[in-house]
Amino acid sequence: MTSREAYILLNLIPGVGPVMVRALIEALGDPAMLFKADRHRLQTVNRIGATLARRIAEAPRRHSVDTECRHADKAGVRITTPADADYPAPLRNIHDPPLALYMRGAWTEPDRHAVAVVGSRRMTRYGHEMAERFARGLARCGFSVVSGLARGIDTVAHRSTLDAGGRTLAVLGGALDRFYPPENAELATAIVAQGAVLSEFPFGREPDKTTFPMRNRLISGLSRGVLVVEAGLTSGALISAHQAIDQGRSVFAVPGRIDSPASHGTHALIKKGACLVETIDDILEEFGELFPGQTGKSKPAQQAPFLPRPELNADETALLTALAEDECLDVDSLARITALAPGTVNARLVGLELKRLVRMTPGRMVELIR
Repeated sequence: MTSREAYILLNLIPGVGPVMVRALIEALGDPAMLFKADRHRLQTVNRIGATLARRIAEAPRRHSVDTECRHADKAGVRITTPADADYPAPLRNIHDPPLALYMRGAWTEPDRHAVAVVGSRRMTRYGHEMAERFARGLARCGFSVVSGLARGIDTVAHRSTLDAGGRTLAVLGGALDRFYPPENAELATAIVAQGAVLSEFPFGREPDKTTFPMRNRLISGLSRGVLVVEAGLTSGALISAHQAIDQGRSVFAVPGRIDSPASHGTHALIKKGACLVETIDDILEEFGELFPGQTGKSKPAQQAPFLPRPELNADETALLTALAEDECLDVDSLARITALAPGTVNARLVGLELKRLVRMTPGRMVELIR
């Protein structure tokens, strides 16, 4: 069994995810070695209990990589894994990269320069106009646009990018053969010609309330930054924004009417330090000079990533003081040093990340940004 085949097989096993597989590989070596180890050896790895050890040991008999690959070939889908050269480079650097990525179309090198455009499924006319304006503007400046092909803002972002002649990547919340929403099937076909439609889920996996949050980390992971156009306080788009923070990506938000519930989520992000966006130049100032074909202003070398930093509260100051001593600490240590409750530490760290004062790294480590 090759490493590529092992990754595909691991992705077929219920309950086995990227973080768990990384721990197994660190303990046992090459991913193919996981299927040569007995159950007792597998159970010595942290978080691998008897049930998961049994599933992994029995996987070669219960699941067929050949069948999955034949299904993919018939559907015109490429399955790429961390063992393959065409695996999207930005995903290699996130905490939980997908074990396998099912792709119609292609991820190309220019897609390294991507910005996600996300927002509410129940958009207002204003949200529609803003999504169209910013997606077109990003495409014309040479950015690829990433979104989730959901109804509302996502759909407008993809269509507007295509209309502007740009590249767009759509990440689904279910398997490629369980397409949702059905009315966007024609749009998905158009996206394949100018980008890619992707999913980490094996054939047959229906979208549900657990798959969409998983999908959102790939939307942000594929992007340099995430622009939230319009979102209520319970919108899934806010999950993408917080995933972006965890992954060290930039977060942008479009302000809206103060009396519109559809804007309360974006306003909450701005209050916590996300970059308020009024024009495409506000995005270009963050990292536009990195990309060919950009228009607009260049970011002054001395400018901070977010415009004037809000004042710090006492809890935030205590956390930064602790980090000033060690520069990198885990969340539990920060709670102990500052005598703050773990829940308070986690909440304050979200604000500090949005203010670009700290970053989260794998293993729940917090690093001071100087």
